[in-house]
Amino acid sequence: MDAGEKIQLVDVREPAENIEFNIGGTLLPLGKIQMMQVDDIEDFKDQELVFYCRSGNRSGQAALFLEAMGFKNVKNLTGGMLAWKEKFGG
Repeated sequence: MDAGEKIQLVDVREPAENIEFNIGGTLLPLGKIQMMQVDDIEDFKDQELVFYCRSGNRSGQAALFLEAMGFKNVKNLTGGMLAWKEKFGG
């Protein structure tokens, strides 16, 4: 991100978690992704998507699910917001 790369951040946590602490990603809870309501990010299908949650578990599930749906460049933020806060504060 610091290098100016075009990356789309997607927060798969619940709205209350996002309100408590967020890093500016698009909020798309895992439940909506699993119900195949991915219209909000369909435009980003060929872009790099970085999914994150509290610990990296839900975002890992989201990344695998969307890869199966044809998304080409998805990543999981390993360690999630817990690791982010530890490294960068918050």
